[in-house]
Amino acid sequence: MGVSYRWVIVAVGALMSCVAIGAMFSLAIFQEPIATATGWSHVGIASAMTLNFLVMGLGGFLWGAASDRFGPRIVVLVGSVLLGLALVLASRAATLIEFQLTYGILVGLAASAFFAPMIAATTAWFDVNRGLAVSLVSAGMGVAPMTISPFARWLISAYEWRPAMLIIGIATWVLLVPAALLVRRPPVESVDAGTEFAAAGARPQLSKVFRSPQFIVLGLTFFACCAAHSGPIFHMVNYATICGVAPMAAVSIYSVEGLAGLGGRLLYGSLADRLGVKPVLVAGLLVQAAALATYLLVSELTEFYALAIVFGSAYGGVMPLYAVLAREYFGQRIIGTVLGAATMLSSLGMAFGPLIGGWIFDTFANYSWLFIGSAMVGLGAAAIALAFPPLVRREQEAVLGVSS
Repeated sequence: MGVSYRWVIVAVGALMSCVAIGAMFSLAIFQEPIATATGWSHVGIASAMTLNFLVMGLGGFLWGAASDRFGPRIVVLVGSVLLGLALVLASRAATLIEFQLTYGILVGLAASAFFAPMIAATTAWFDVNRGLAVSLVSAGMGVAPMTISPFARWLISAYEWRPAMLIIGIATWVLLVPAALLVRRPPVESVDAGTEFAAAGARPQLSKVFRSPQFIVLGLTFFACCAAHSGPIFHMVNYATICGVAPMAAVSIYSVEGLAGLGGRLLYGSLADRLGVKPVLVAGLLVQAAALATYLLVSELTEFYALAIVFGSAYGGVMPLYAVLAREYFGQRIIGTVLGAATMLSSLGMAFGPLIGGWIFDTFANYSWLFIGSAMVGLGAAAIALAFPPLVRREQEAVLGVSS
């Protein structure tokens, strides 16, 4: 395997993140057809998504730790089989509780098997252009709403919801199982001797890692970042509708945010490789906070589109940078575990936003305090990110390079 194989790893990671996240979030497309066909409540069906977030948090940590111990290929292979099985079982669910258990728990568990292991595999293959590579892998999440969701809508129109979900489950096996077999370890393993948490090739102590200032700042920043944008993202369509935007046009704001997120990942990843991860992350968090506050001033569709470009590129662009920081601080040997733990905290942030946004709207009959509060939390995330300790890895490598 030559060095060029590293781009195969990137392509596989992007495909996996696209299919896994797309399959999970397609519940938004299935919700109304399922409710109409079964008589199940919308709240009951939507609760499967809440379970997805909660299970993804814990699952991401467990799968990440497993990838460190057993390698990423076996983890993503198991995740691929489980994701297809979960969708097939959910398509056959006879009761709401069966659907919640299969779609809410099994799909969430399976979907969490790809991010941390594939990011870990990617960082192992790249010493140069690492930020760009990680951003490309995570870009699959941005592509998902523009691929899996329309495909699900077409299948539902043609075959009803149960056959549609069954077909997506089978397609998941067809796409992801062969892709998982392409995952390889790099021909030369990365050396972590320059990192603070890897001395003389020893495996870092996780208790020391999770108590370190580096992980605490990483986890809190990731949590606050997701808590800041999750509520506005979830309630954006309703907010735009209240402002007078037509319902179908309001939905299209999501597409603009998704497209902007793709560009943001490439832009911020490339800038991180050139300028350093920390300053680019802080700048992106400040842009996100400013965009959240600016939503208080928009009311026209064109204004929503313009702001969606800024907001989408900011929150989409900063997300892969947490993985790059985790690799820089903690090295390759435990990145799956560290990233999985940080992702678990981010999932809690994602879960809080929609609930708090709903409470604010029910209490005040508008979303003003949601955007004010989200902007403040976003500023808090930027402030926390400023506390990242200096990276010592590159300084030590420079010294080693001079001495050699």
